[in-house]
Amino acid sequence: MTHTPERIHVDHSTISRLGHWTSATAFEVRSRKGKAVLDLRSPQIAGDIDLDLDLQRTALVLLLPDDASIDQWDLRFDGKGRIKDDQQPAIPTRHVRLRGAAADSQIRVRRGGTAQLTAMLSRDYLTDVRTAHRAGTYPTVDDPARTQA
Repeated sequence: MTHTPERIHVDHSTISRLGHWTSATAFEVRSRKGKAVLDLRSPQIAGDIDLDLDLQRTALVLLLPDDASIDQWDLRFDGKGRIKDDQQPAIPTRHVRLRGAAADSQIRVRRGGTAQLTAMLSRDYLTDVRTAHRAGTYPTVDDPARTQA
């Protein structure tokens, strides 16, 4: 069974995909002089995740679950660029595979509280809080794994 990858295109702008925005496990990210924030913590995303990257002067922020590790073997950096991942899991149970090229770009990985804080400092979170308040439920942008109990 083949799945078509979720496509994300950023050109001189900023996008953020937070909360329960997809259930895909394969992504194609193309970005030129932009910033993309991708929340991959949702329980709807099951299994390992594949990201095919084509980044040029871009900051890519990945919000990951605590048990996900980064596999960058197939990622090529041209010029300045690096992955900032300060919270590697002790025992990874899921893998995020990065492929493609990143030219003068950086990839920031955030897990746990820093991922939650990153999501909370967004307009999407404010909208989610207002909507949840009106509906009498809880917001899910900050923590997609939260149940509505």
